[in-house]
Amino acid sequence: MSNLSRRRILFGSAAVGAGALLTACTSNTPQENTQVNTNNEEANPNAAPGQKVVIGFSAPAADHGWIAAITNNAKAQAGAYSDVELRAVEAGADAATQRAALATLIAQKPTVLVMLPHDGKELNAVGLEAMRAGIPVVNLDRAFPDRAAYRLQIKGDNFGMGIAAGTYIGQQLKSKGVSNPVIGEIPGIDSLELTQERSKGFAEALATFGFKVANRRPADFTADGGQRAATDLLQALPKMDALWNHDDDQGIGVLAAVNQTNRKEFFMVGGAGSKAAIDAITADNSVLKATVTYSPSMASSAISLARLIGQNKGMSDLVELQVPKEITLASETITKENAAKYAKLGF
Repeated sequence: MSNLSRRRILFGSAAVGAGALLTACTSNTPQENTQVNTNNEEANPNAAPGQKVVIGFSAPAADHGWIAAITNNAKAQAGAYSDVELRAVEAGADAATQRAALATLIAQKPTVLVMLPHDGKELNAVGLEAMRAGIPVVNLDRAFPDRAAYRLQIKGDNFGMGIAAGTYIGQQLKSKGVSNPVIGEIPGIDSLELTQERSKGFAEALATFGFKVANRRPADFTADGGQRAATDLLQALPKMDALWNHDDDQGIGVLAAVNQTNRKEFFMVGGAGSKAAIDAITADNSVLKATVTYSPSMASSAISLARLIGQNKGMSDLVELQVPKEITLASETITKENAAKYAKLGF
């Protein structure tokens, strides 16, 4: 097993850890009227094999490095548990195909359903259908608008990605004494809510420095799309001080366009934390100087938490007896200074 596979398995196992002992006292004394997680390592009901859980899983076709990592993480994490059976279905290239595949999966009545939808709004009805059939749904990454459509929603912080990118760019420009910068932005698929959240966070962070985006050209989360969008943006902005590209996979195309034009007057921030991006930041031989994380390791956590839901268990480090309703992962900023620390997390 590769180091990366081991990391994915360990990540998910650590996310749920060992079972907790809860002490609850009722008293008028504040010190006694508490609920405390004692973290007794001898009581590990979550770690030990338990009731078998059949987890249905669906994610879009792996035509994108981040999506491929989502599926790989999910399969690796499920393989770490002797009491988990993973039933993955092909999601196809669009929401309609995924909807049909999920209908077949729901008919098999898995214990829990983990799904990363092509589009949360379009697949919301499928989440509702599964929940009404008594199958808890773990909504991964692309959010369902209806809270009744999922038991647990786990996702990255899209707004936080924008905040992190905008804050880094603002700080760098301020430190260089740039007072009226030209800032470009290359988002992913503009119709997705996650893209809109990223752009909103970016704009809000820049505004705190008195800055704003000068030009914005959407791509489509592919290297080809990134190259087309970057070519258009570079033509529209003969001079630029900073650029945020939302996605490191499409960033391959963005950097190709930059290299073709031999533009070096600006610095770039990426998004997601791919291995290629982290390596480029470490090498420090391109305009890419940082990236903000949106880790596909969330799929490992989704499987681990789906297992707990299926076994009617809570998270060991929390006092509550059930898995929370929503979990949002923080977006961190990777630079040359800390790239070595994050290298093992690149996908």
